[in-house]
Amino acid sequence: MDDLKETLRRGATVDGYDYNVKKRYYEPAPEQTQGEAFTQVVESRRSVRKFTDTPIPREVLGACIDLALIAPSSCNLQPWEFHVVQSPDKKAKLVEACMSQNAATTAAELIVVVARTNNWKKIAKLNIDQWPQPKIPKHWKDFYSKGVAFTYWQGPLHAVGYAKKALSNVAGLFRPMPRGPFTKSDMRVWAIKSTALAAENLMLAFRAHGFDSCPMEGMDEQRVRKLLKLPRDAEVVMVVGAGERAKDGVYFPRVKFDRDNFVRYV
Repeated sequence: MDDLKETLRRGATVDGYDYNVKKRYYEPAPEQTQGEAFTQVVESRRSVRKFTDTPIPREVLGACIDLALIAPSSCNLQPWEFHVVQSPDKKAKLVEACMSQNAATTAAELIVVVARTNNWKKIAKLNIDQWPQPKIPKHWKDFYSKGVAFTYWQGPLHAVGYAKKALSNVAGLFRPMPRGPFTKSDMRVWAIKSTALAAENLMLAFRAHGFDSCPMEGMDEQRVRKLLKLPRDAEVVMVVGAGERAKDGVYFPRVKFDRDNFVRYV
């Protein structure tokens, strides 16, 4: 207890929580990072089209999914879902929905990456209920209880969204303003952007654990939706096939182009 009192007197942190007047949280960057190891993981990640029969251990699969789940997301609303299809019957149907391509037929695991456009209410509440410190700051509680609804609620027939769009366009003539999401298509883009970040985490995690993956957009989305009984607000972003890379699993050398084609310094 005396040690705790001294800690509080000095304004330091206890279990990551700052008890000084400002209630500030500090998280120093790690002193050592593995730049070379990360470079190797990124550079060795390829879209593998053929896998061996080696299964992915359950603990490795879980660890990779956990790494996907800590990807950044807009307002920490985490609009993603990962459907790990392991039932033999459903997996066979998913392979067929993926045009029976090798990356699907030979994969040890098939994971359907889904973006949800209407899950923000649930996740906003979780941000309040599961805040990692003893007390959630008032401005964050207000944001997740009121601000998130103001930002993402579209209203009946999206009327509220269109009204917000009109107001934003007018106000934007005089000062910087957020320009969305105001419509159903805006919400779709919003959810898919964050979900794609999590999907990349997943694929890099597989590579770091010695396995490989292939993101597939070549699929019959309607059949996938029906197979998984997805709700109307769900968007199938991709299907990720994963497993151990076969010797002939990469069909061609990597083809990427000079950075000058893509990078602009302004």
